[in-house]
Amino acid sequence: MHLQFLRSHAWQVSLGRFIVLLATALVVGLPLHVAMYTVLAALLGYSLWSLVSLYQMQAWLRSRRWRPPPEDRGVWSDISTHVYTRLHAERSRKRRLINLLRAFREAAAALPDGVVVLTKGRSILWFNEAAVRLLGLSAPRDRRAHIDPFLPPLAKAWITQEPASEPLREVTSPCSESVRLSFRLIPYSAEHMLLVVRDVTPLARLEQVRRDFVANVSHELRTPLTVLHGYLEMIEPDVTPELAPILADLRGQSRRMTQIVEDLLTLSRLEAQQQPAQDRVPMRVLLNSLRREAEGLSQGRHTINLVRTCEADLRGSTDYLHSAFSNLVSNAVRYTPEGGRIEISWQATADGGARFAVADTGYGIPAEHLPRITERFYRVSTSRSRETGGTGLGLSIVKHVLQLHEARLGIDSEVGIGSTFSAVFDHERLLAPQTTPEDT
Repeated sequence: MHLQFLRSHAWQVSLGRFIVLLATALVVGLPLHVAMYTVLAALLGYSLWSLVSLYQMQAWLRSRRWRPPPEDRGVWSDISTHVYTRLHAERSRKRRLINLLRAFREAAAALPDGVVVLTKGRSILWFNEAAVRLLGLSAPRDRRAHIDPFLPPLAKAWITQEPASEPLREVTSPCSESVRLSFRLIPYSAEHMLLVVRDVTPLARLEQVRRDFVANVSHELRTPLTVLHGYLEMIEPDVTPELAPILADLRGQSRRMTQIVEDLLTLSRLEAQQQPAQDRVPMRVLLNSLRREAEGLSQGRHTINLVRTCEADLRGSTDYLHSAFSNLVSNAVRYTPEGGRIEISWQATADGGARFAVADTGYGIPAEHLPRITERFYRVSTSRSRETGGTGLGLSIVKHVLQLHEARLGIDSEVGIGSTFSAVFDHERLLAPQTTPEDT
């Protein structure tokens, strides 16, 4: 209302001035019989005054000094005041945005992680001090440069994936062989991406210390456990019948501890190995071997079927893959009640890959346990695992073997119905079958 009143008042002032100017021209011109000339002179003077006011407004708008508009209380003054108010509000908003942008930029520059802003074509727009230290970038030389020359080889292959949603972990820094980096690519608009580089050297060292500790302890435990197990086997229960139950328990626990040590050593070897062997794994032979193992463990208590609709072999390590698949088969036998069914399958997938699966009609796994089922020593039911002789390391071994072979572990389970554990291999891992006699 106040602004509308000011605008109405400005028009009244300007209109009043115009009317007074015309009236004065008529009063002066009528007695002299030159009214037309005086009115024209008045209009000309008013036009010149308007041009002067317009020039003053233009000079004020172009002025680099921030000052209030000239006061007139007419229409020109109202226009100048309106423009001044808008410019003042825009200037305040721009100042707030600049301060906010500066604060964000200072915060990003202070981050311990390297931050690089990239275009869709992977050109560098901005980077912080941590990126200079971790990737060897230099400002302003490397702005607008392509990011690929500053990345290690593994990161170059990773960043070209579409999309590179999974982080890249533990890659050697291009600046130092002793520094380990992890990379994460975050698209935040249609044309820009954020590359976050983190120094994980302390974590990598701690992980190496953990692996060395587990490997060393497991190796040191193997000898005394072998000696204990040997002495326990030498003691005949018939000599001391009263100790027979105790000897049976000791032998069982000794075998279980030996198996735990062997599994821990297997995990240590898997973690230390970067690439699996590139041998041919004959799936026909391997599947028949797994079926015989399942039948031996089951002792006729289950119905065991083998389904093979894929003729392809695998490229990788026969020992590691046999260990992983054997773990899945033995778990199915251990956790399926007597009279249940177990199906071992090797089938082609729709995308040209292949899928190894072990399905059972066992107890099933509650959904809340599935995210942690592959953790070391994690058990859904501790008592049931100990009764069946499980170490809690089998699925962890399976996960590491599949990661080494670039495969994916799938778990589908429903309580009271059964479980299906599957290993899905991409077509790059498949090999055309060789003509060999059937292994029966």
